[in-house]
Amino acid sequence: MPAEVLWTFFAASVVLAVAPGPDNIFVLVQSALHGRQSGVFVTMGLCTGLIVHTTAAAIGVASILKVSTLAFTILKIIGAAYLLFLSWQSFRASVTSIDYKETKCLNRFQMYRRGVFMNITNPKVAIFFLAFLPQFVNSSYGAVLPQFFILGGLFIAATALVFGTVAFLAGIIGNVLYRSPRSQKIMNCIAGTVLAALAIKLATVRS
Repeated sequence: MPAEVLWTFFAASVVLAVAPGPDNIFVLVQSALHGRQSGVFVTMGLCTGLIVHTTAAAIGVASILKVSTLAFTILKIIGAAYLLFLSWQSFRASVTSIDYKETKCLNRFQMYRRGVFMNITNPKVAIFFLAFLPQFVNSSYGAVLPQFFILGGLFIAATALVFGTVAFLAGIIGNVLYRSPRSQKIMNCIAGTVLAALAIKLATVRS
């Protein structure tokens, strides 16, 4: 896969991971209340869940491509439309409130398990992967299946980088970003712009 494709994907993944959402806010709250290690173990659990979604998307889309190139193209168009929908939601997203009082302390294994469960059981993550990853896959780059796992690995790396930073800088990030309505709005707008740009540009790329 071309380096520019990989860098574009990684940069987009970082931006989307930074945008306020239930996963990174949960990492933030656990880290602020119970220490950095709590947030790190939640992050590890979330990344483990992403491996499951990557595998499911890779096998499913690779099977579709084997059956029909046209079907794969249609999937990319549908995925692009979904990314546009997510972009619209990002621009319209309301400010997320953070409640530090309702989170109980869990041990390390419970933190990890909670992260895995939150990610695997979230249908929005599965749909997002089916929409997001195929936009960067191109049969001219070689075998499709390895491309999915490369992209999935980069997305996991971006998630670990961002969520790990949130865990280590929970207090600062909580005050500067997630407790600031203006900052949240800015990040949501950036995420929305990235999603819209990807949807429009990548949907027009021929496989």
